[in-house]
Amino acid sequence: MNPVQLTPRRLSGLTDVPHVLPYQGSKRRLAHAIIPLLPVDTDRLLEPFAGSAAVSLAARHLKIGGTAWFSDINAPLIGLWQQILADPYELAAAYARMWAAQRADPSAYFQAVRTAFNERHAPDHLLYLLARCVKAAVRYNSDGDFNQGVDHRRLGVRPELMRSRLVRASATLAGSRASVADYQDVLAAATARDVAYLDPPYEGVSAARDRRYVTGLPRAEFIAAIIDAVSNGTSFLASYDGRTGDRVYGEPLPAGLGLLHLHLDAGVSSQATLNGSAAATVESLYASPALVDRLGGTDALVQRLRAPDQTDRYADESVGAPRSVRRRPLHRNVEHPTSDVAAPGHKFADLP
Repeated sequence: MNPVQLTPRRLSGLTDVPHVLPYQGSKRRLAHAIIPLLPVDTDRLLEPFAGSAAVSLAARHLKIGGTAWFSDINAPLIGLWQQILADPYELAAAYARMWAAQRADPSAYFQAVRTAFNERHAPDHLLYLLARCVKAAVRYNSDGDFNQGVDHRRLGVRPELMRSRLVRASATLAGSRASVADYQDVLAAATARDVAYLDPPYEGVSAARDRRYVTGLPRAEFIAAIIDAVSNGTSFLASYDGRTGDRVYGEPLPAGLGLLHLHLDAGVSSQATLNGSAAATVESLYASPALVDRLGGTDALVQRLRAPDQTDRYADESVGAPRSVRRRPLHRNVEHPTSDVAAPGHKFADLP
C-alpha cells in the first residue's frame, strides 16, 4: 500500500507554544500533524527521543492527556530539562550572567563554556551552548563531547526572552516527567491509554554513531522494538525516514509491520534555507494498528488531518504560566546588569 499523501494544516492553538531549546531536527512543525492524532482519551504522552520535547510541549500546551513523560539517553540534555522543570528562574539567571559575560569576547567565552560543559555537564552551560552554537545544530566528537562551533552572527536569545520561555515551558509541563531512559523501556511501560511518539535518528544516519547524536540506532533493533510494541497493542506514532529535495533519508519501515504510512509535506527545509536553497521536505509518519483502531480506522484518522482546525476547543486561559508565575517580576534589567550579572570582562575561570 502506498503512503497516504497529506499536507498538514497549521493549527492556531500551537502558535504560542513556549518552545525553549533551539534544536535542529525539532518536530515543532510536525507537531501540527501529530496533535490531531492524539485520542481524546489519552492518559499520557510518551516521547522517548525527547530532544527539544516539541511534541510534549505542544500536547501539554493544549492540555491533551493528563501528563507527559519525555526521555532520552542523552543524560546532559535530560539534566537540562529536569532543571527547567524544577527551577526555571535559577536557570534563567545563570543564562543571563553568561549572556552578559560573553560580550567582551563572544568566541573565546563560548569556547570556555564548551570546555566547562564537557567536563561537568552543567545544565546552564548546555542551555547557553544550544542558544549560541551554529544553526542550533548539536554536534559530538568521537568521545561524545560537544564540539559544535559558535555562531559568529548573533549573541543568542536575549535573557529576558529566554527567561520568559523557560518559565512558561516549566509551567506548561508541570506534573510531567523527564528522565534518562532507553526508548524500549519506555515503550514497555506504555498502558492502553498512553500514546508514544518516536523520533529516532533517521535510518539514513543511524547505522552507527552520528556526530548529531550521542549514539546511533541500528535499523534491525528499532524494527524489533516496533514489532514488540505492535504485539503489545501500544498506540504510537513514529518518524523514521524522509526526503529533502532529491536527498532521501533511509528506507521506509517494512509494510509487514502493519503500520499506517503517511507522507507529510513539511514545507521548505530549514537546513536547505540556511544553505541557500528551497528544497521541500517530506516526512514519513507511521501510526500503529492500536492507534488507528482508537481513532476509528484509517479513513477517520486521515480525516483528522484534513478537517478544519479544531484546536480552539482546547484553548484555556490557564495554559502556560500560572497566575503566580505571570505576576513574578523580572529581578534584573538585562540591558543594564546589576552586580549579580557578570559584566564584560568576567573571567572565564569564574564560569557559573
